[in-house]
Amino acid sequence: MTRILLLGGVTEALAIARTLEPHHIYSLAGVGRVPSDLHCQVRVGGYGGAEGLAQFVRDEGIGLIVDATHPYAAQISQNAATAAKLTGIPCWALRRPAWQAGPEDDWREVSDWAELITALAPFKRPLFTLGREPLQHLHEIPEQQFWTLRALDPYPGNERCEVIGARGPFHLEDERGLFERRDIDVLISKNSGSSATEPKLEVARERGVPVLVLKRPVLAGADREFWSVAQALSALQDIS
Repeated sequence: MTRILLLGGVTEALAIARTLEPHHIYSLAGVGRVPSDLHCQVRVGGYGGAEGLAQFVRDEGIGLIVDATHPYAAQISQNAATAAKLTGIPCWALRRPAWQAGPEDDWREVSDWAELITALAPFKRPLFTLGREPLQHLHEIPEQQFWTLRALDPYPGNERCEVIGARGPFHLEDERGLFERRDIDVLISKNSGSSATEPKLEVARERGVPVLVLKRPVLAGADREFWSVAQALSALQDIS
């Protein structure tokens, strides 16, 4: 029987993990809550790069890696693909589809932080939904701007930045209230494709607020790629 190592990160990974039997392993990086109601084993923490992951695969007798990490976790996806090649096992990947801008959306794609800051210059009240990365740049906030930063957990801000600790799913009315209270004039977001965080985009559309979208990284190739949980589960049933 093939032993599966499921690399988690997105909500869909948990749906797969809930179907796994006790000899399989669900692996989490450690950010966020660890589920306690699974039948499979749960491992929290890193591996020390591709070589460390490959050694874990050998030690644990893993026969298949399933990469269900975040679309922006490019390094982890690369490590998974490399470890699979080093150990001679397949690597499958669940790829969450990206959001698509509609005719009423004002989306402006940026490639990196420097390009983002340049695009942000005309605005005064940005809402960052990129996770923790902006915390490294609080000292760079221009005098004319006040940042609202939303992350999974609360962190200290400063006199020109308030950090909100909140976890999705987010609801449309709550997002409307956030934009209204803080007079948000630009939204900064990754294109995660998650339905849990999509309401912010609808509010931006309603209010005519531009969205600066951080470009998705190019991910490592996988032996098989799936675009829905149903597709992935169907394939996994064939090998169980």
